Amino acid sequence: MGETTRAHVPDDLRLVRSPSDPALSPDGSRVVYVLHEVDGDANTRSLWSVGREGVPRRLTRGGDDTSPRFSPDGRTIAFLRGGQLWLLPVDGGEPEAVTDLAGGAGVPVWSPDGGRIAFAALVGGTGPDEPIVASGLVHKMDGAGRLRGAQPRLHVLDLADRSVRRVTDGPQYAGVPAWSPDGTRLAFADWSAIDRATPAHVVDLATSDVTTVGDGAVRAVVWLDEEPLLISTPTAGIHNNRLVRGSVDLTAGLDRNVMPGGGGYPGALPQSTGSALLFCARDNGCTHLYEHRDGAIRKLVGGDQVVSGLSVAGDTAVVVVSTVDHFGEVAFVDTATGELDFVTSYVEDFADVRFAKPQARSFTVSDGVEVHGWLLRSPATTGPSPLLVDVHGGPHNAWSPVRDAEHLYHQVLVERGWSVLLLNPRASDGYGEEFLRAAIGGWGTADENDFLEPVDALVAEGLVDPDRLALTGYSYGGYMSCWLPTRTGRFRAVVAGGVVSDLVSMGGTSDVGTMIAAIEIGDPGLLGELSPITHAHKVSSPTLVLHGAADERCPVGQAEQWYHALLGNGVKTELVLYPDGDHLFILDGTPSHRVDYNRRLVDWVVAHTGGPDEDRS
Repeated sequence: MGETTRAHVPDDLRLVRSPSDPALSPDGSRVVYVLHEVDGDANTRSLWSVGREGVPRRLTRGGDDTSPRFSPDGRTIAFLRGGQLWLLPVDGGEPEAVTDLAGGAGVPVWSPDGGRIAFAALVGGTGPDEPIVASGLVHKMDGAGRLRGAQPRLHVLDLADRSVRRVTDGPQYAGVPAWSPDGTRLAFADWSAIDRATPAHVVDLATSDVTTVGDGAVRAVVWLDEEPLLISTPTAGIHNNRLVRGSVDLTAGLDRNVMPGGGGYPGALPQSTGSALLFCARDNGCTHLYEHRDGAIRKLVGGDQVVSGLSVAGDTAVVVVSTVDHFGEVAFVDTATGELDFVTSYVEDFADVRFAKPQARSFTVSDGVEVHGWLLRSPATTGPSPLLVDVHGGPHNAWSPVRDAEHLYHQVLVERGWSVLLLNPRASDGYGEEFLRAAIGGWGTADENDFLEPVDALVAEGLVDPDRLALTGYSYGGYMSCWLPTRTGRFRAVVAGGVVSDLVSMGGTSDVGTMIAAIEIGDPGLLGELSPITHAHKVSSPTLVLHGAADERCPVGQAEQWYHALLGNGVKTELVLYPDGDHLFILDGTPSHRVDYNRRLVDWVVAHTGGPDEDRS
């Protein structure tokens, strides 16, 4: 790694290069992936290629190139540029646009014979100056805003004449399609049905007839041999995702959540090697790669590693993986041993930067539940230190110990003599279904001691100064950063991000508000009692509220309500809104906004916890 000469700073966010969405060539020799970079104050995404020799090569310079997929013959790469479908010859040549649809195009999926490409695309909707009419549950979406009546339908591009045909008309909201092996049918999930049981759908391309398969709530679907493979839960609500083929639950013996991947949630869709099925599931906070073979499940890529992308060709597999040392790299997987052969080394951009590695910790709270997590602390720090407790979102996400490019404020604070505690309280993913469901109907009340008692334990160990405690979190973590200060005044500083302060108004304004009220809380009578806004008069901790101004998941009114409630009670508070920031802006929003978020958080907790604060950078 070379000699380390400096500490991390928030501006390092601009230097991080991160790969995603790998696509393996049919012969298994090369992988094409998306590389995320920062150019000025813009995020860019381009396609790169690398083989086992480990020398990445740039393929595109479009600035917004994503979702690469090899044709079955390996001669062409389909990808998305600026929301439209393009084709790139593998042996050289310029990329060519093949769609120009008003609603754009979704992830391309090649037919088995290579003659067609299926994708979902938004259809219909009113113009920007027309009244917005909503008649269904899904009328807006975080990151996309108001759908204006547009709905996703499946389309098929015929490469022979470049014609595009719509093959579904609803009422289903079509997710990413999957081809049957004979190329006559497409299977897809209805992504609008997160709060109710909805099967997968299969459309016959010759007749346009749509039939259903599976029971429960289907999250995604792929095709395995002659039958769709469903990523689903047995009923609607909070359960582990399972892999179901016909009436058989292939993951029946695995009490872990299958991870199909998505914004802020690592994982990937299952893929077959022919003799085995590879899939991702979360265990103890880390998303791992598993193999299902002959009815048995074994872990291929585990430990302190997180898999966030997977592609398979024959018996060759490639992943994007993060480790305690790597933000994210591309690696070939030995499917016999699980050994990784890294073919990128983007972490070398930070070879001169020192960083703290998380220490695994477990705490048994007073009701006997064990809570797992990590403590970040510099070896140079001695005696009781100030402590930041950071609460993850979801609440069904989870912290892991891998190197984290999105929360660099952890490393900045550690360099300044702080400790940072990352806990996976009940409701966190990766600890079994009972644990996953343990906070339903009990947001805040079921899990508050999962945070407070571990802090007590660290104080008792002499690692933490009880008079210099700070609290932060985002999304559900933002909810807890509002809730916990209504229960205790021990946190000298609070930074609440992407907050939920009022579950009552949240139910009618969030793009998933109805779902949260129905499956996370259940009893409508609890919405007020479990809302931090109801108890805001008890808060005394100085609070900084950070929020995306275009957030549709936790609408900006949640932040404004909390800010005004604290202001009215005489609590020192500030509200910072990030223009055009959606709910995930802290992961992939405007670079200057992400840097600002990190800087403000550090400045606020340092300023309001008192005591000496040595900067050893």
